[in-house]
Amino acid sequence: MLYLVSTPIGNLGDISPRAKEVLQAADLVACEDTRTSRNLFNLLGIHVKATTAYHDHNADEARPKLLQKLRQGVTIALVSDAGTPLVSDPGYKLVRDCLKENIKVSTVPGANAVLSALQLSGLSSASFYFGGFLPTKSGARKEHLSAVQNLKSTLIFYESPNRLLKALSDILDVYGNREMAVVREITKKFEETKKDNVANLIAHYTLNGEPKGELVLVIDGATDVPHQADALDWPTLIQTVRPQYPVKKAAEILANQTGLNKKEIYQIIIDHEKK
Repeated sequence: MLYLVSTPIGNLGDISPRAKEVLQAADLVACEDTRTSRNLFNLLGIHVKATTAYHDHNADEARPKLLQKLRQGVTIALVSDAGTPLVSDPGYKLVRDCLKENIKVSTVPGANAVLSALQLSGLSSASFYFGGFLPTKSGARKEHLSAVQNLKSTLIFYESPNRLLKALSDILDVYGNREMAVVREITKKFEETKKDNVANLIAHYTLNGEPKGELVLVIDGATDVPHQADALDWPTLIQTVRPQYPVKKAAEILANQTGLNKKEIYQIIIDHEKK
């Protein structure tokens, strides 16, 4: 059978007795990175029988071999570099194929950065959406964010420290000045939760520098159903901001007020003033 085994995301004390037992009893441990996992097992005093690599780059080639072993009665434990396997890694395809062939799959729950960050954020946990890692390019990142901008659920994304300010800027453009939390180094010595609105977080990290460590961004969901563009009194709305602000800034302010895309509003203002 296949076991999905969660490992610590920072504090080694978060390994469960059952996880240790399963890892040591398994005939084979499939690892995202065998070197990383072996180091972890050594630190935890876990003696595994054998390891093999299973990750994004070799999954299509490795998966049939793992399935063949499972058919032959081999017990395999699947781990990621840290935390819960299948969250932002290719493990789900192995589970999918196991289920198709009626190969038994079991989970050994444990540490998970998504749920931990949600707990620490102070934002609503009634419902949430996890969007994985944000894309590295601004255009793709904004598209990724825009796809869920109207969800009322709390939004959760992974991001790297060196792109935090760029990501926050795009979040401000797409979502407006929502409440959010930047959670880093969960369960580690320098664990930190910084909660504020997006603009204040940009100011903080611009002044103090981008933080180090693993980051999770937790963002408040949409609070109101956005207005439809054609149902709004644009002459009146434009008049409230244009005397004081240039077109770009006016579009940003109205986007925050209406929930509509800033580029769309920019074009509406331009078209209105051409009349």
